[in-house]
Amino acid sequence: MNQSTLAGAPRIFLPGWGVGTGPLQKSLEKTSWRPMPLPGATGGTIPRTITAARDCLLQDLPEVCHLGGWSLGGILAMACAIAAPKRILSLFLMATTPSFISRKGWDIGRPPAELQAFMHTIKQEDEALFPRFIGSFCRGDSVPNAAEYVISNASPMPQAALEAGLAWLYEADLRRDAEKISCPATILHGGNDPLVSPDASRWLADRIPSSRLVILPGRAHALFAGDDAGFLQELLSS
Repeated sequence: MNQSTLAGAPRIFLPGWGVGTGPLQKSLEKTSWRPMPLPGATGGTIPRTITAARDCLLQDLPEVCHLGGWSLGGILAMACAIAAPKRILSLFLMATTPSFISRKGWDIGRPPAELQAFMHTIKQEDEALFPRFIGSFCRGDSVPNAAEYVISNASPMPQAALEAGLAWLYEADLRRDAEKISCPATILHGGNDPLVSPDASRWLADRIPSSRLVILPGRAHALFAGDDAGFLQELLSS
C-alpha cells in the first residue's frame, strides 16, 4: 500500500462506555478524525458479546482505515486490528487495557465484583449515576473542567446498549492476542487515571511490536477533555 493511500485513509475514533460520541465529536472538530458510535448506541441490533460487537464494527468500518479508541472503544479497536489486520492501518489507543477486570495473572484490572455491582446499579436508571461515574474517572485530573466537559457533551444511549457495553467490558480479554497487532500503534494514557491503570498501557506497549507509549502526567481517564493540548498534539502526530 503506497504512502498516499495510507495518508488518505479515513480516521475513525470509537468512544468509551456510556457517554456516546458527543464528547469526542467536540474534541475532534479540528482534526481529520471522526467519531463512530459503538454498536447499538444509536439504535438497531445490540450485540450481546464482545466478538459480535467487533464483527458489527468491521461491517460498518471503511475497507481500510486508521482506528482510534478510548477505553472500551480502544478494546474494540484492538479487537478489530487483531481480526482484520489488513484493514486497520494504524491504532490510536487512549486509556485502554487488554482486560478491564482482574483475572488470573492480571491483577491490574478492576475487581469483577465491582463491575457486577455497577451492572446491577445501571439497571436502576439512577439519573445521578452518570455524573458520579464521570466525576470518579476524572478525579485527580490536572484539567479542572474535565468532568464538566464530558458531562455537558455526553450523548444519551439506550438502556440496553449501556447494559450490553458493560457485558463486553466484563468479557473482553485480549492479552493472548495483543502481540498479533501488526500495525503501528500510539498508546496514550493519563498518569493519574483512576479507572484504568497506566500499567495496562505499559503492558500493551511491551507487546505490540510497532507501538509508541505516551503517558501524560497529571491527566486522568478522559484525556481529550478540557483545555490541555496534549491529546491533540499526540493525535495529530500519529
